[in-house]
Amino acid sequence: MSNHQKPSNHNQSDENNRLYNPYQDLKLPAQTVYKLPTSPQFLFQEESIAQRRSWGENLTYYTGIGYLSGAMIGAGKGCIEGMKAFEPADTSKIRVNRILNGSGGLGRRYGNRVGVIGLLYAGMESGMAAVRDKDDIVNSVVAGLGTGVVYRAAAGVRSAAVAGAVGGMVVGLGAVGKHVLKRYVPI
Repeated sequence: MSNHQKPSNHNQSDENNRLYNPYQDLKLPAQTVYKLPTSPQFLFQEESIAQRRSWGENLTYYTGIGYLSGAMIGAGKGCIEGMKAFEPADTSKIRVNRILNGSGGLGRRYGNRVGVIGLLYAGMESGMAAVRDKDDIVNSVVAGLGTGVVYRAAAGVRSAAVAGAVGGMVVGLGAVGKHVLKRYVPI
């Protein structure tokens, strides 16, 4: 053993085995160190001014919500239709298969349809907000009207006009309902 090496002694002072504490010299209570802000933090001041989702977030939100809600409604309807299609001679495996086939087929079909409606609506609402440089109920109602027209355009002018009116009314009623809930329901 050379003169520069010390023999290993496990009973040495705690100085060699002390754990690192990054807060030791701050002289702050631990509660202050871990107190996190409750308001959103933004990198740029411009982001804090905007009180709406970006067009990409809008697109993802409405398409996802549309697909999921359509798929759930379609799956429920398909389940009911699968149960109505039972025959007295069906085994339990065939009955389960009928329910799964009905739920999967209608769930997929309804999900795709409502997802496309959400996609069209999100694009039109974001486009209206970009063109008008305002975020108000007019954007939503016009986007609902335009979504109905575009979605049913292939079925003819009359069908497109009716769908546009229905889309505008549904979005308008939804926006008014949202404002009523905000005003009268404490959350």
